[in-house]
Amino acid sequence: MRCSKRCSISDRVLIGVSRSTTQPNDGTRGSARLCRPHRGPEGRLGQWFSVERGIESGGWLRYASTTTHGEIWIAGVPPRGPWLLSINHPGVAAELAALQSSPLPGPGLGTYGFDTLTALHAALDRVYKLGVSLPDAPLARFRAQTAGLPQTTEVERLVVRRIGQNIFGAALMDYWGARCPITGITDPTLLRASHIVPWAERDDAQRLDVHNGLLLSVLWNATFDPGLIRFTNDGTALASPNLSPAAHATLGIQRWTRKTRQLVKVERCP
Repeated sequence: MRCSKRCSISDRVLIGVSRSTTQPNDGTRGSARLCRPHRGPEGRLGQWFSVERGIESGGWLRYASTTTHGEIWIAGVPPRGPWLLSINHPGVAAELAALQSSPLPGPGLGTYGFDTLTALHAALDRVYKLGVSLPDAPLARFRAQTAGLPQTTEVERLVVRRIGQNIFGAALMDYWGARCPITGITDPTLLRASHIVPWAERDDAQRLDVHNGLLLSVLWNATFDPGLIRFTNDGTALASPNLSPAAHATLGIQRWTRKTRQLVKVERCP
């Protein structure tokens, strides 16, 4: 997603607006043409941000969504880019810290440049999925879906809990890109949402916080849930002495770093 093409914009091009190089006869400064990224058949920017807020200073197109927090701004230099994306969701901006920042300032907290529309659309997909999964979006959905539901009996409380767990699982799928960060498995039927701190020991906000969860493949989840492995703060997987040598060998006990999503072998803890 790194932008390497024409990110040094000349004086003849505004952010998101292309000026003609010839001066018209009427004495004006030249025509300006807004460069809009591809819009889907429903008039939306891809499948993510459906509410267009209009054009702002500098030629930025401003968009919002009815299903996620935050707004975005899109700009580009026609006909072939680069394309610029600016966002104002602080949590999303923090998650995208590894992306190459645009040398051009934008209206949001973070601004990024892309050589192609394909790269821009991939970034939009990531921005949207982070927006619907980071706190407190899952909590808001949980409160909306459970408002007014009785919680007097154990069965009623179980229904509410199931709603929360389903929302939490969907949020982890979005946050982790529907991929186990250890094995790389992407088959939905082989993935499980795991709480780091158990559901019963936290309030609703912490229960639905994706930072209190891992999206693990079935085998790793079955090992993690009863405490046969645990992860240190730096992502090192530590095996319990109760984990059999055969299971230890099968799992490989690897080091997983949340920030880089890279795997490095580590030794079994004594």
